[in-house]
Amino acid sequence: MDVYDIERYLNIRSAFGASFAPDGTLSFRMDTTGTPQIWTLTDPAEWPEQRTFYEERVTFASWSPERQELAFGMDEGGNERQQLFRLDADGRVTNWTNTDAKHRWGGWSHDGDRFAFASNRRDESVFDVYVQDRGATGDAAEMIYKGDGWLSVAGWSPSDDRLLVHEAHTSFDHDVHVLDIESGEMTHLTDHSDEEIRYSSLSWAPDGDALYCCTDLGADTLYLARLDAETGELETVETGGDWNLDGIALDDETGRLVYSRNVDGYTELTVGELAGPTDIDEFPDPDIPAGVSGGVAFDDDADRFAVTVTADTVNTNVYVVDFETGEAERWTRAPTAGIPSETFVEANLVHYETFDGREIPGFLSLPHEVPEGGGEREGARSSSDDESSDGAPTIVDIHGGPESQRRPSFSPTKQYFLAHGYAVFEPNVRGSTGYGREYTHLDDVEKRMDSVEDVEMAAEWLADRPEVDGDRLVAKGGSYGGFMVLAALTEQPELWAAGIDVVGIANFVTFLENTGSWRRHLREAEYGSLDEDRELLEDISPINNIEAIEAPLFVLHGANDPRVPVGEAEQIAEEAEEQGVPVRKLIFEDEGHGFTKLENRIEANRAIVDFLDEHA
Repeated sequence: MDVYDIERYLNIRSAFGASFAPDGTLSFRMDTTGTPQIWTLTDPAEWPEQRTFYEERVTFASWSPERQELAFGMDEGGNERQQLFRLDADGRVTNWTNTDAKHRWGGWSHDGDRFAFASNRRDESVFDVYVQDRGATGDAAEMIYKGDGWLSVAGWSPSDDRLLVHEAHTSFDHDVHVLDIESGEMTHLTDHSDEEIRYSSLSWAPDGDALYCCTDLGADTLYLARLDAETGELETVETGGDWNLDGIALDDETGRLVYSRNVDGYTELTVGELAGPTDIDEFPDPDIPAGVSGGVAFDDDADRFAVTVTADTVNTNVYVVDFETGEAERWTRAPTAGIPSETFVEANLVHYETFDGREIPGFLSLPHEVPEGGGEREGARSSSDDESSDGAPTIVDIHGGPESQRRPSFSPTKQYFLAHGYAVFEPNVRGSTGYGREYTHLDDVEKRMDSVEDVEMAAEWLADRPEVDGDRLVAKGGSYGGFMVLAALTEQPELWAAGIDVVGIANFVTFLENTGSWRRHLREAEYGSLDEDRELLEDISPINNIEAIEAPLFVLHGANDPRVPVGEAEQIAEEAEEQGVPVRKLIFEDEGHGFTKLENRIEANRAIVDFLDEHA
């Protein structure tokens, strides 16, 4: 089998985030040039036309409902201060906002004359609601509601006189409001109790008298509900059962809809049409690859919808589905850089028992050929006297969040590691989403280190498998997953051959002090507050246990990171080096919370490969 280098794998492209124009033209974002830009197609599999040409990433794109023009967003250097732009049919671009603030897109009015957004222009720590004419620029937007928290706009009513407003108190505690545009009066629809309740994926009903959403009010998992737009009365439409029903897209003219269920990480889509307030006539299931799908967008008549699809062995592309038949056609042809798709490895869904008897889910991917008696690589730690070892060196890749979930989606870096003999294990430790409310809260505040113990049990479970070389385990993770790497290396130093921390948290106190002010309250709800839990935060911070670390450490970060400031990387690298730990540090001056530019991703991943080859 041919072996390709990391640059080749990083040139595998992704196409995603589709939107239909009034004339049926499909826009999507694709990273062919190295960062996601806007491309368009008029027919499936034709040669696409590139529409934006920036070095910075385009963060979303949405066609006007009445004109051949697109709204799109873009930040600078990963700073997440998204600005809003209009792209005309002739290629001209108008900067709508042009202020040093965050702007969160809230959608077009149905006539396409106005758009709505939320922004922290007035006060960096809170978001207000704005409406702006499509022809206005700069600071011409009208603030129609002054907020005091984390607000976002979920869409215009069918009559364009009201906005749906979502308010997040924490990641799992939300409220829903209806905002009258002319009067500025906000109607609170969801009674806020002591219990945390999620409301997400909000969509107006065709008559404008109600909205549909996903919620876990009175349940462990998310379900589909109808919420009266005046009284807030809630009715169940479809229960979640054992799994989250975690997304709905609804066309507010025809009542056609698509909703998704997350079944152990895999997406199951249901397609239908409202037959009554809480009744749905179902259509055939869409004929798309099994894996993870979302980002549904309807065409003008809702006869078709576009959906982004990815799977372990299928790179991300956009499919268009016929509503009535379920027949799907792949419209985009994001290439695999000449790497045969049959060489890609599909993950196995597995479960392992942790310290309290719970079953922890995860995805284990094994290389096509697992080494037998191949010996240890230079620099690898060994706990035995054997001169050779069976099984593959294994990367334990821990997701961020922690309110997130590792799912069976395509990863070019994972496929590279597999092709080069590494196994990859992706656990969804306690605190992950996708498995119900109770599971998600098992790591809150004082229970934080229980999730770290889940990682320890994963390492021990892996070490007992014949396909895995238990002496060559590498902890790798980004953001909160970076904290998990550092915690694993300091709490379980005997288990790890090396650690790779990408934009991770080293010190919860300095992280909370320096993160964006608009995020601090939401993060304190998960980790603990600086005022009430400082002693706990200090105790669990890896920086304060650095003397225990033994394994070589690689720290990578973006200088513009507004979420986990770069000081987290600098302090852990410095302190670990003072302890005599082999440390490598790589900071990108033009990146933020993660790496989006192709040249930076190539440099970062080449350095990771070199680090693994030396220490694993």
